[in-house]
Amino acid sequence: MNHTREVEVVVIGAGQAGLAAAHHLRRTGFEPERDFVVLDHSPGPGGAWQFRWPSLTYGKVHGMHALPGMELTGADPARPSAEVIGEYFAAYEETFDLRVRRPVDVRAVREGTDGRLLVETSAGSWSTRALINATGTWDRPFWPRYPGQETFRGRQLHTARYAGPEEFAGQRVVVVGGGASGTQHLLELAPYAAATTWVTRRPPVFREGPFDEEAGRAAVALVEERVRQGLPPKSVVSVTGLPLNDAIRAGLESGVLDRLPMFDRVTEEGVAWDDGRRVAADVILWATGFRPVVDHLAPLRLREAGGGIQVEGTRSVADPRIHLVGYGPSASTVGANRAGRAAVRDIRRLLADEEPVAA
Repeated sequence: MNHTREVEVVVIGAGQAGLAAAHHLRRTGFEPERDFVVLDHSPGPGGAWQFRWPSLTYGKVHGMHALPGMELTGADPARPSAEVIGEYFAAYEETFDLRVRRPVDVRAVREGTDGRLLVETSAGSWSTRALINATGTWDRPFWPRYPGQETFRGRQLHTARYAGPEEFAGQRVVVVGGGASGTQHLLELAPYAAATTWVTRRPPVFREGPFDEEAGRAAVALVEERVRQGLPPKSVVSVTGLPLNDAIRAGLESGVLDRLPMFDRVTEEGVAWDDGRRVAADVILWATGFRPVVDHLAPLRLREAGGGIQVEGTRSVADPRIHLVGYGPSASTVGANRAGRAAVRDIRRLLADEEPVAA
């Protein structure tokens, strides 16, 4: 496809943040395919949820917030979250006629002509006056580097490739990472594995009691301050701590969640510390999080010296045509909804200053 199609807004990504933004575009008069287009590289609806492991049932999902305008009701908590949320997102796209194009890989966003942006993809190019980037983090798992890692004779995998606990039956597993995924993996693996070992860089912080609105605002503010300074965002959960629920309490009491400090190196047989301690392992499972998927924005040179993209609200400080939703403080499901609405409001003002928006 050689010709370039023109729209007012391109939305990249059809996860929670992208669908929320598309909904607000639709609700405020933008017509899909004529005024805006949603591009998603995944094979089907569901955003990153469609890739989650089958044992992560909907009942175990922490804080899934409904998309704007349509509640998720009557879901079976025993069903895999990938199925429940995939079906919900599919119904949402159909109900609001969002016409998501998939699978489409966005290869680069660069400066176009006449003040427009050029979005180059596997399905051709779009010229747009504004862009909402909602690409999330799932496609960029973070693998820390430790001495000797390449010598390990066992298996190494990241949370992104975790398919459930059964495949680790009878194996000695080291789980690395102090977030929600790490604790979920350990609790699932314990009945199957021959042994589990939990290591984290910092002591885990468990949060007792309700996480109220004031605490949520304070946590988001800490993440927001980083992106305002142009630093790489941290996840919201990194400043909220881990909820101390019944499953976590049982894991602490049983010893499954006994944590060791981070090892100093990987050996052929496992992991080792400089004080002489060693743990033999068949598997190292890296539950070490993800980084924002923004490499396709590289031609626009948005990154600051600190390594991140400086964002005010959802708007890139370096280029007001670019909005990042689901990035930094809006990386939670409720934050993504609010960010989608804020981005659309800002974009409408931007386009209105130039010329009337087609509606």
